[in-house]
Amino acid sequence: MFTVVRLTSDQILENATGVGAPPQTWPRRELAVDVLHKAVYGFVTGAVADALAARHRPGPGQRHAALRPGRHSDVGPPPR
Repeated sequence: MFTVVRLTSDQILENATGVGAPPQTWPRRELAVDVLHKAVYGFVTGAVADALAARHRPGPGQRHAALRPGRHSDVGPPPR
């Protein structure tokens, strides 16, 4: 998901500032390298974020979700 957001925001910024050309006009090799680079960037960023999040015990959202699995509007905040 992060890769798609990265590709989209990059293209919007390039088009808005007038610095980049539309991707359909790029040489295929250049386009492949760009997409591959952003995909690696996205996956590594996700892996680092997951590793950092797993270092500590569950956060408030995870504790709240563990009270009752599924979507329920009547579940209050977890006790402190």
